Amino acid sequence: QKGVQKGLQQGLQQGLQQGLDRGKQEGVLLVVMRLLTLRLGLLDPVLQQQIEGLSITRLEELSEALLDFETVTDLAVWLDH
Repeated sequence: QKGVQKGLQQGLQQGLQQGLDRGKQEGVLLVVMRLLTLRLGLLDPVLQQQIEGLSITRLEELSEALLDFETVTDLAVWLDH
């Protein structure tokens, strides 16, 4: 009984953490996409997909780097490195 309860509790905690992480990543993604759109205009769907596939760490790096972007080419070069 205690083993099952402990397993359920660990599963719940793990699921909660994954949900929080996913929510944080989605929030950062929304902000980055909004800033890129304001700075560069509508983005090509291929670039959007690349950005959506970035880890939270890379999204945070992009949120800083995009301040220096002047063209979509700057974004594409950043994504390729």
